[in-house]
Amino acid sequence: MTRIFKSAEQFQPTTTEPIRSVVAESKDATIVAWYLNPGQTIPPHIHPQGQDTWTVLSGTGEYYVDDLGNHQIITAGDIVIAIAGDVHGVHNHGDEVLTFISVVAPLDAGYQLIEKLPQ
Repeated sequence: MTRIFKSAEQFQPTTTEPIRSVVAESKDATIVAWYLNPGQTIPPHIHPQGQDTWTVLSGTGEYYVDDLGNHQIITAGDIVIAIAGDVHGVHNHGDEVLTFISVVAPLDAGYQLIEKLPQ
């Protein structure tokens, strides 16, 4: 089993919606590589039964912190943690690519999209 991955080889750039590139999965966690071009968004969502931890590798984004549309700026070098039920998602508001690695644990953390946020 491969245990070492080159993150640069995992990203899948696209001009439409960002692609969830699964690097590895086990019963304990899913590791995902994200690549967001400027203007792309991962919609606000929650994992009802698990945690999502992001390690930001490049770029900057507006990270959603609740279902009211509030956000905080995240940048390269940040580690961002959303425990079970925490609203999170991100919009690349910058002019550079935003890349990060997400670790969702456990595998069956679930996923629930948050309905449209207030404008």
